[in-house]
Parts: sequence; C-alpha cells; structure tokens
Amino acid sequence: MNNQKPLRQRLRSAGLLFMLLLFPITLNYFSPYLIIMGASEGVINGSFLVFSGMFLVSLFFGRAWCGWICPAGALGEVCQPINNKAVSGKKIDWIKWLIWVPWIALISIVVIGAGGYKKVNFLYGTVNGISVAGTVDRPILFAYIIYYGVILIFSILSLTVGRRAGCHTVCWMAPFMIIGRKISNWLHLPALRLDAEPEKCTRCNTCTSNCPMSLDVTAMVQRGKMENTECILCGNCIDGCRTKAIRYKITSITT
Repeated sequence: MNNQKPLRQRLRSAGLLFMLLLFPITLNYFSPYLIIMGASEGVINGSFLVFSGMFLVSLFFGRAWCGWICPAGALGEVCQPINNKAVSGKKIDWIKWLIWVPWIALISIVVIGAGGYKKVNFLYGTVNGISVAGTVDRPILFAYIIYYGVILIFSILSLTVGRRAGCHTVCWMAPFMIIGRKISNWLHLPALRLDAEPEKCTRCNTCTSNCPMSLDVTAMVQRGKMENTECILCGNCIDGCRTKAIRYKITSITT
C-alpha cells in the first residue's frame, strides 16, 4: 500500500521545513518586539514590512502563508505525529485577538510618541541580516533565548493541546491575514479559495481528519460554503478527497 503523500503536500512540507531551517536568520522579520522598538525610534523595520506584506497578500491568497511557508506553522506540523488531537478552535481562536489588539495599540502609542515613522531599515535589529547573532549591546545568548523561547511556545502548545494549537492561540501574525481576507470578501475581490461540489461528497470525513487546523471540512462541503477564517489553504482536503469534491478556485466570494 502506498502511503506517500501527494506531490503537492510533499512540496508544501518541503517549503515549511525550509522556512523552519531559515528561522534563525528570519526570526527578527516576524518579531512582535522589534516592531515596537523600531516604532520607538521612528523606524519602519523588517517585521513592519513583513506584516504589511502578509496583509496585502492575504487580499488575494488568504492565509496561504500559514499553510505553505510559516516557520511557526511548520513547528506545529512537525509535532502533529506526536499529538494529532483535533483542536476545538471556536473555544480558543479568540485568544490571539487578546494578544494582537493591545499589541497594535501599543505600537500606535509608541510611534505617535516618537513623532511618527521617519525612516525605513529592513535589517533593523539584525547582524548583517541574521537574527540569531550577538552584538556588543545584545549578547548572542539573549538572541538564542528569544529563538528557543518561540520554538518552545509553539512546540509545547502543539504537543499538549493539539494540531497547530499555536496558530489558534498565540500567533500574532494570523490576525493581519484574517482581517485582509475579510476586507477581500467585503470588496468581492477575486482570490484563491476552496470550492466544493456537495453532490460529490460521500461524507467519509477524510477531509476533516486531514485538516491541520481541525476544521469540520465535511460540514463546510455539505453547506457548499468553504470560507473559514482559520483555513490556511493547505490543500490537504483537496488532495485527500477520493471523489474530487473539493478544489482550488480563483473567484470572488458570493453571498
């Protein structure tokens, strides 16, 4: 019996692994702390630009970043063979907003206090572009503490709570893409989405079992409404469906 993943999922796993291996270099470009430090000096830093990019891309590709190239998401999927428990998303999805809203408010207050943004420095807080590196002002031990702290938080959540629990609870990046997707839907912009043909569905629940975000995909297919703020467009439901009831489609949302 061939248990090999479909090609698309192997490519997706490879992309996630590659980004995870690059994490010591790229960590600061996702930093919720450095964006505050930059704001206090009137500097638009790497994380500001990356988060802005996530928002803009989400207008047309939703949360595909989370499903295909997010290093934190990669950690969640690395832990999945150890704890494959489905996460009851509706009970915990709100937690990330309790983190995100005060954080955005703090950034706004700090940058106003600094007199606004005055310059752009993508490499702010890095050493020649590398995040986990030491400087005179910041010993390399401190950089590693931050790095392993992030690794531990996302890993422990996945190992104890279940599939991609960090994405549901503490991810400060997801709200940018959720808001972008909602704006895209409101404007009826053409974007990459899941599309379903309910009449082809046999209710085998394979799609639901395969969903790394623990969504009830079968119910979504039956309703013919595939939009969900926690969907990361990973394509697991598409590649696991024997009857081809689910597919990708570039379209505007219908009401």
